[in-house]
Amino acid sequence: MRRFLDRLYAASGALAAVCLASIGALMLAQAFGREAGVLIRGADDIVSWLCAASAFLALGHTFRKGELVRVGLWLEMLGARARRVAEIFALGLTALFASYMAWAVAKFVYLSWAFEEVAQGLIQIPIWIPQMSLVFGTLIFLAAVLDELVAVLRGRKPAYQVAEEERRAAGDFSETV
Repeated sequence: MRRFLDRLYAASGALAAVCLASIGALMLAQAFGREAGVLIRGADDIVSWLCAASAFLALGHTFRKGELVRVGLWLEMLGARARRVAEIFALGLTALFASYMAWAVAKFVYLSWAFEEVAQGLIQIPIWIPQMSLVFGTLIFLAAVLDELVAVLRGRKPAYQVAEEERRAAGDFSETV
């Protein structure tokens, strides 16, 4: 199970990176196309969908790597026992919010599908298709939060803390800048 989850987080992060690279490539193609008199129809629609996909698909990966904004400075001031309690509380609360977010986004996309909603821009496709990246991203983020909560409940350090300690040991203090 551990290997599957790690691969899921890595694949999600890689897919988010592909979305970002695609945004850059599409924007460059638009810029060069303008100079050459070539119009890329619907590029703005595609860029907006890729932007949302890159943000949501990256959530689980960045959370596990300790790259999301957290209350680490506050937690570091606590003793080991108090830190564990605070970590469980924070992860439990985050799991509740992530669960609600996943439910709300899934319901939103389901309604788009049920009402056969079509994209408003130049590309006329069912809007639930690009919206599915939001559902996948929130579900992967929820899995990552629950994964960390279980780890802390079992007495292990969360992956984001381990990643942060490894960065500091390597002399990388960039997250504190």
